[in-house]
Amino acid sequence: MEIGVIFHFGTNTFLDREWGDGTAPPSTFNPADVDAEQWIRAVKAAGAKYVILVAKHHDGFCLWPSELTDYSVKSSPWKAGKGDLVREVAEAARKYGLKFGVYLSPWDRNSPHYGTPHYIEIYREQLTELLTS
Repeated sequence: MEIGVIFHFGTNTFLDREWGDGTAPPSTFNPADVDAEQWIRAVKAAGAKYVILVAKHHDGFCLWPSELTDYSVKSSPWKAGKGDLVREVAEAARKYGLKFGVYLSPWDRNSPHYGTPHYIEIYREQLTELLTS
């Protein structure tokens, strides 16, 4: 597929840091003018054939309203907790004819269950949320 683009956008974007440790409050995520269609138009104009959105990086913050954690956009002020950036980017990619994928970090520094067998189930259920919603 030649050229692709990975979007890594989350609480760290607003804290001007590269690595998160899972302690940034969800209120940190409040983009004033995020426009998924603008992102996709720019990617397409650059010749990319696909985009991958980091839906959850190792800090554990989910860019969709996960039912499995409060550490997500549902606890942020963005769109009064009703936003779903994964859905917005996926819909924009479809609209402009690009392939879409997600990156779901297996490491979750926010989850108290990380490193336990229970976390494996949480991770699987989050992946299911992303693939079915």
